Amino acid sequence: MAGRAAVPEVIWARPERTGRGPRPAFTRADIAAAAVRLADAGGLDAVSMRHVAAELGCGTMSLYNYVPRKEDLYELMVDAVSGEHDLFEPTGDWRADMLRNARQTKALMHRHPWMVRLMSGVYGFSPNALRYLEHCLACLDPLEAPYGTKIELVAMLNGCVTTYVSNELSTAERVRSLPWSEEQENAVRIAYLGGQVASGAYPRLAASFAEDSGPIDLDAVFERMLGRVLDGFSPRG
Repeated sequence: MAGRAAVPEVIWARPERTGRGPRPAFTRADIAAAAVRLADAGGLDAVSMRHVAAELGCGTMSLYNYVPRKEDLYELMVDAVSGEHDLFEPTGDWRADMLRNARQTKALMHRHPWMVRLMSGVYGFSPNALRYLEHCLACLDPLEAPYGTKIELVAMLNGCVTTYVSNELSTAERVRSLPWSEEQENAVRIAYLGGQVASGAYPRLAASFAEDSGPIDLDAVFERMLGRVLDGFSPRG
């Protein structure tokens, strides 16, 4: 395949375009933006070298001169979206700052639902991803802990946010696929669950529902999850 590397390489370490010839018609930012548009509209499966080339108005083989592998294209996409983070000035309150970062990440993933499939350390070393990590470490300056622990905190928080958002997106996708309304689905399931709990076979579940029969405030659950993660890194008094 034209332009495919015979040895491992990082796209950020290679020139924007290989070979000689006229001035490149596209920048990496152009290519990333085209790919992000396709993914936002049709999901990650809509992103292919052929589709991105068509979006840009060039030939598929020409695109390989800029991006040698599809994995590199994914890396450009993650970097472009990572640039949407607001790298605000840390306030000195590390918990509040990391909560703000986590909420930003959640909103970013909802704007670009395909991101949950690419949240991997493999794509974590792009320029914007590194800037975000440096920003998080700056937010954590007041926390008395080794840098390794701080990086673990960032990774754990990002992992929890990614898992939470992935579940939200999967639930929303299932609801869209139902042949009836979400309310009808929930009514049937709640009735079944209520009957099971009332049977006496599940006394602890019955006690749980007696304590709080709902509805569940999912935003509050998200905030409690974040708080409990951060609690694990708070200095013990």
